[in-house]
Amino acid sequence: MAPVAMPVPLQDAPEYWVEACRHLIKRDRVMKKLIPQHGGVCLQSRGDAFVTLARSIVGQQISVKAAQAVWDRFEALPKKMVPAQVLKLKVDDMRAAGLSARKVEYLVDLALHFANNQVHVGAWADMDDDAIIAELVAIRGIGRWTAEMFLIFHLMRPNVLPLDDVGLQTGISRCYFSGEPVSRSEIREVAANWAPYCSVATWYIWRSLDPAPVAY
Repeated sequence: MAPVAMPVPLQDAPEYWVEACRHLIKRDRVMKKLIPQHGGVCLQSRGDAFVTLARSIVGQQISVKAAQAVWDRFEALPKKMVPAQVLKLKVDDMRAAGLSARKVEYLVDLALHFANNQVHVGAWADMDDDAIIAELVAIRGIGRWTAEMFLIFHLMRPNVLPLDDVGLQTGISRCYFSGEPVSRSEIREVAANWAPYCSVATWYIWRSLDPAPVAY
């Protein structure tokens, strides 16, 4: 049998990326086909923690295009997109940027959590995934899915399995179950072969639906 060609990741790939790809190709028949199709791209971190979470709140329940337009207007309001500056903004100005009253409340709560050190950014490197999720979901407007996307895309944690992610559900349905709907237990069963690199496998499942890498 000919060896499977390994993708060549970008220079700023997570340190575990190549090892994760080897593991997944060896353990999973779908990954064996999927990973070589997407060489030269990989998971990449974006922005700082506060900005990443603020963008996730702004983008809730609206299209990507609309979210970008609102974010561009909101981003222009403070001198710098940092918690202390956001807390100085007037509610009317934030509403005029296109934010709903609820999203204004969420962004203020996010800024307060950061300004008051209620999230332990400096300690996250030593905290496990569940502990970080617990901190993040205590912020209004941030649920488990947003916290999991943050773990994957900002902290680049290798073994996150976002069970409620529609893209993951759809991709597993198509790739493993011939398009049949899948349960959470079936997703866990598939992912048993992925561990300890569920984030990487999830990223490739997303690529099976849309080749363009997504960032949060």
